[in-house]
Amino acid sequence: MSGLFISFEGPEGAGKSTQIRRLSARLAAAGLPHLLTREPGGTEVGDQLRALVLDTRSQMEAMTEFLIYSASRAQLVQQVIRPALGRGEAVICDRYLDSSYAYQGYGRGLELSHLRAVSAAATGGLMPNLTVLLDIEPDVGLARAARVSHPDRIERAGLDFHRRLRRGFLELAAAEPGRFLVLDASRQADELEADIWGTVKGLLTGNAAQTTA
Repeated sequence: MSGLFISFEGPEGAGKSTQIRRLSARLAAAGLPHLLTREPGGTEVGDQLRALVLDTRSQMEAMTEFLIYSASRAQLVQQVIRPALGRGEAVICDRYLDSSYAYQGYGRGLELSHLRAVSAAATGGLMPNLTVLLDIEPDVGLARAARVSHPDRIERAGLDFHRRLRRGFLELAAAEPGRFLVLDASRQADELEADIWGTVKGLLTGNAAQTTA
């Protein structure tokens, strides 16, 4: 199997962690090597940056916030993601550059063309083969998230901010329908799992066919 890069995106409280765990279990049951990682974080440097950017005491400009995420992403791509893909593993990443476009672009109002240029440099142009977007109404998602953990700095940004970023995710998905799988996160977890696994299986089959061709 050649490497397969899958990212999970969505507003707060969409259930990404649950579906990532379920997909990991499916891959393990199929005997397929894979790696789970997240943004920001996934490396020692990234985890330190994560603590900084999510700290409720941190006061920072939108561009500063974006550049911290980008620095974490650059470290993650070079240290973790590219090596795993090179070994032929599947990589499942909890958030990737689409989150920056949604949160700092649509949410904070930064120019998307600037974000794309920096992101391309930080990642070397590496894009996911599949991006699973779990879509949910922001008020519902934030209520879900608050039941699980104390709100971080991003979760506290306000409902209008979260509405803008949700719209951003949907516009990003509409612009790249071949990469995105958009699912209604209010559906039952078992149904979402089945849809995700069905799509991933198709990609794995295609990868295997290309490898043996």
